Amino acid sequence: QLQVVESGGGLVQPGGSLRLSCAASGFTPGYYAIAWFRQAPGKEREEISCISSSGSSTNYADSVKGRFTISRDNAKNTAYLQMSSLKPEDTAVYYCAATLIYGHRDECAVGYDYWGQGTQVTVSS
Repeated sequence: QLQVVESGGGLVQPGGSLRLSCAASGFTPGYYAIAWFRQAPGKEREEISCISSSGSSTNYADSVKGRFTISRDNAKNTAYLQMSSLKPEDTAVYYCAATLIYGHRDECAVGYDYWGQGTQVTVSS
């Protein structure tokens, strides 16, 4: 059974850092892409970062580029989102999503099929 579970959310002060984790169960290491999304109240869901199956290719939304870093440890079937220089506007529910990769593509995916439950990140003083 394929499952994605996020963890690591919480309350952090502006300018602080937080690391989110995404545990992917049932996936074959190296054969799935991972993306992080977020959604704030009253706003559309936003894809903020993605990483290819091998970890060699990553993308970032302009809103987080230079502040957030996505990574993965395929031996642990876990992806991470390291968030630094956090701003109040980063407050949102953060979701991890995964999709299976067929063939030998090593790029971020177009769409994602397996979603976590979300973890709340609140940036406030």
